Amino acid sequence: MSTPSTIERTDRATLADMVVVDADVHVNDTPGALAPYCEEPWRLSLEALDGASYPYLQVPGFAPNMRLDPPIPGQHANRSVSTAAEMRAELSELQIDVGILFPDHMLLFAAIPNPEYATALAQAYNRWLLEEWLTREPGLYGVVLACPQNPDFAAREIERYANEERVVGVYLPTAGVNPLWGDRRYDPIMAAAEAANLPVCLHSVTLVSPAFPCQLDQFENHFARQVLSHAFAMMANLTSIVHTGVPARFPELRIVFTEAGIAWVPYMMWRMDKYYNEYRRLVPFLEKRPSDYITERMWFATQPIEEPDDLKDLVVTIDLLGGPERILFASDWPHHDFDHPRAIMKLPMPAAAKRRIMGENALELFGIPAPAGKL
Repeated sequence: MSTPSTIERTDRATLADMVVVDADVHVNDTPGALAPYCEEPWRLSLEALDGASYPYLQVPGFAPNMRLDPPIPGQHANRSVSTAAEMRAELSELQIDVGILFPDHMLLFAAIPNPEYATALAQAYNRWLLEEWLTREPGLYGVVLACPQNPDFAAREIERYANEERVVGVYLPTAGVNPLWGDRRYDPIMAAAEAANLPVCLHSVTLVSPAFPCQLDQFENHFARQVLSHAFAMMANLTSIVHTGVPARFPELRIVFTEAGIAWVPYMMWRMDKYYNEYRRLVPFLEKRPSDYITERMWFATQPIEEPDDLKDLVVTIDLLGGPERILFASDWPHHDFDHPRAIMKLPMPAAAKRRIMGENALELFGIPAPAGKL
């Protein structure tokens, strides 16, 4: 009786056989948690907000969000993780070796209008993240919050944390950001990230606001707003980044898009290439096609991973946007709609490709050493 070939055995690799890096994990950044790390007088504001019972991601003056839907009994409960020890235990239960930490409430940070307050809040968040999360447990890494309301301050924050071993990227709050991230006013942020060799990571969340994607208020329930908001925000910011020449001005800058899935990417590559060919005189600073910049210097996190009837279609989509090398696994833990690592393992693709998606790409991109015994 013949034995399985090496390739067949390799294709049946399990999560235990590979490094699993989760590129999108969320911490519970409440007003009370950040208050001790915040400068006066804004610390008093956070202390005043502490302890009040606000709905999830609806803290006035902290996580501003106009929710239009009534509460519906029986919906999934919102959940957060409040300590590094709890996070480490839960990720280990999911067979996740390394987690890249993003905020929860600060996902709505770009909608805060007061620049002085936003500056203090960003500084407090970064201090808290390092002290309470990144130095407490193994396998937890983070991205520092870049303050779009104060780009010069944000650049100094990036420089301040650039040599911290557990800081591996720069978080660009995307929900409600105005102008979009390609605007030249953000060049100090991009330059600092490039100089620090830290990728910038866009992350959105559904938000009704006058900034793009605007007019979400016209939809009568959260189903429609959720369908459109994340992907539209990423499409708009990708277009903004390309059409102003960010990849050309910062040739070493690496860019990550999180929590919008991946199926929108090939469409945007084709559409931007089409109009690059037609309107090339309008973007003379672009030395390559938009799709070339995307496949060389941009990465896309899986969550929420698309679920076509035929999973082969998703594998084709991955190939169309540049192959497994462009994809990072993300779960969105601990949110109710998180993607278990098993979701990627079900895809009909070689084990080597799964290894790249599940962890190898992220280790290389973020400069993270592989956990002992894993590689």
